[in-house]
Amino acid sequence: MKRPIDYAIKSCETMMRKFEADDLPPKGRFHYHQGVFLSGMYKTYELCQDECYFDYIKGWLDSLITPDGEILGIDGLQMDDIQPGVLLYPMIDRYEDPRYEIALKHLVGMFEGYPKTKSGGLWHKMWHPNQMWLDGLYMGGPILAEYAKRYKDSGIIDHVVKQVELMCESTRDSETGLWYHAWDESREMDWARAACGRSQEFWGRSIGWVPVAILEDLDFIDKSHPGYEVLSRIVIDLIESICKFQSNDGRWYQVVDKGEKKENWLETSCSCLFVAAICKAVRIGLLDESYLSQARLGFEGVVNSLIYDGDDIVVNNVCIGTGVGDYQFYCERPTSENDLHGVGAFLIMCAEAEQML
Repeated sequence: MKRPIDYAIKSCETMMRKFEADDLPPKGRFHYHQGVFLSGMYKTYELCQDECYFDYIKGWLDSLITPDGEILGIDGLQMDDIQPGVLLYPMIDRYEDPRYEIALKHLVGMFEGYPKTKSGGLWHKMWHPNQMWLDGLYMGGPILAEYAKRYKDSGIIDHVVKQVELMCESTRDSETGLWYHAWDESREMDWARAACGRSQEFWGRSIGWVPVAILEDLDFIDKSHPGYEVLSRIVIDLIESICKFQSNDGRWYQVVDKGEKKENWLETSCSCLFVAAICKAVRIGLLDESYLSQARLGFEGVVNSLIYDGDDIVVNNVCIGTGVGDYQFYCERPTSENDLHGVGAFLIMCAEAEQML
């Protein structure tokens, strides 16, 4: 294998052998774990046009969407369960089946009553009051941005732009340009610093979702809209900051700015997301092509870390799902092999790398 798409295809085939579509974990849940993985699979499908991938995605959606458009296994109390809605758009485009659009409009409608901080930022989860977490931009932004484009709702675009601006304002570190994992408006959490409410560390994967999400938002925002320039400026600044912390191996560390500490370790999913963001930012003209040298180094670092088990490809050194904590907390998090958000990040990287590297 030499081309990025070859790695993506092998990874998709590995996961399809392991799981029937409706068995993807957590089974019976409409959740971002499956959504991230299947989003990566759809990007692979767009490049190779193998219908088995499209059918697999449809199979998962059909296992959770009833004939009248009700979504089963969804928790309306968290943004994590909204993200898979991006998979409904290609179904709407291909099939004259009203349940997909009914389900989509239900998901988008969930934002109307969703709680916000005093400044208007969406809480990450209902049981995390007054908190904004970086990955919330990925869970909510792209589905809303595409909806706004399709249904000509400029107010939703304004909302998407505002969420990014608020997250940047609340979490960005002026010295490094990196964004802290989370922000607590109330300053009540033990991880929140009293002076600013920001968490204490720059966790890799949380940061990785941000440029990937913003770049997807930009796909659906007209360049004439003032928000396009705002988001472009923000994402350029973040990617340029991320690039300063790349290791000699090509990958990035679990705690991005502390690679020199022995407890820290090179983490695959954030490395994939950073490479994907660099490639796409160059592809759409936001970054100079010189950044592709770092993208190539990062891609090779990830590929060189893969494990092969017969016909299977194993994406390893992936941090499991993680809350907010201190440096020791992040460094002590367990790792997994071929978990869905790790493989999803890998597929997203391969799709972008295929187009640029």
